[in-house]
Amino acid sequence: MLGLRPTAAEPVVPVDSPLTALEAVRAVEAELGHVLDTKLRRAFDVDQVFAQDVAGRVTTFVRRGGKRLRSAFAWCGWRAAGGSGDPTALLRTATALELVQACALMHDDVMDGSPLRRGAPAVHVELAQMHRAARMTGSPEVFSTSAAILAGDLALVWADDVLTETALGSPHGTRLFHEWRAMRTEMVAGQYRDIHAQAAGSSGVDEAVSIATLKSALYTVERPLALGAALTGGDDHTLNALRSAGRCAGLAFQLRDDLLGTYGNPKTTGKPADDDLRTRKLTYLLAVGLWLADAAGDEEAVDALGPSLDPDVGVEVGVGGRSDEAVSRMRAALERTGARGVVESKISELAATSVRHFAGATPDPVVRREFTTLVERASGVALGHTGEAA
Repeated sequence: MLGLRPTAAEPVVPVDSPLTALEAVRAVEAELGHVLDTKLRRAFDVDQVFAQDVAGRVTTFVRRGGKRLRSAFAWCGWRAAGGSGDPTALLRTATALELVQACALMHDDVMDGSPLRRGAPAVHVELAQMHRAARMTGSPEVFSTSAAILAGDLALVWADDVLTETALGSPHGTRLFHEWRAMRTEMVAGQYRDIHAQAAGSSGVDEAVSIATLKSALYTVERPLALGAALTGGDDHTLNALRSAGRCAGLAFQLRDDLLGTYGNPKTTGKPADDDLRTRKLTYLLAVGLWLADAAGDEEAVDALGPSLDPDVGVEVGVGGRSDEAVSRMRAALERTGARGVVESKISELAATSVRHFAGATPDPVVRREFTTLVERASGVALGHTGEAA
């Protein structure tokens, strides 16, 4: 697949402060490419098979793209807290965020058994294909699961390398590292609560919100904003406003992702449209749908959306995948109860609230407009300049 040993890449030349989030993302892409080239070259120095099969796949996966929302939000936090001039530390921090995102996605795909990511086979699926093509011994699934976990671990190691180097060279490195350390732990906690809720057949709205906050909202928006602000030594007032804005925008992002996971087009999203339903993932959408069904006395919807419990042990069964018929019943129940509309309204409310909180962090109209645009992109909600849903 990769074949050729990489050549040394030219380092990114520091430039003046990017004027827009889009310019910042482009600069992050350049820095990210340099880091990946360097890491892959060093991996070949360690071991060629490891570099070819694991490190190469990590670099390919990261280069495949993604929304780069975390990079853009980190720029917003940096600018809102007064960041200007040489953006190198920001670009390096954003690069670390993109690498830790790669780790999260590769591990998430293994845990969920998802076949697609970013419009291509998930890393564990690709590794299983390699195993079969090479006529290797043993189970392709066991091999690919183990190798994909290692690939995700490697992405996390690279992320930590970049962040640590940045923190050591920053006058505000301690604060930067504290934000990073908290974010990593929150990610693991959120992922565990996610699989725990599936195994336990959980259905509560509050639990769904807690999982969405830990697993996605914090590390998608709130922590990137705080990491950007940490590079400037931003004051507590600014940081608190950014945290509030990030928490709301992050939840709006996750709730939109929940809807796309149920109703989205795989050709557009790059991932299957029914994984959450098939595995009965505890999303806010599912929890609201079940609550509404129960309140309305809709026993058919309650049966469709509720856990399939083994009466002997009292835990969810068939978590590996509900049938196509069961998934269709779940989707129909969510529509009939009005859960989809409730979630859409909640997304709009969160997005508008996020923009209002951000306005308290900075008077700069340019940065505020940039943040609003990003929230619109993350939430799928059109916002006016006042932060109200249009």
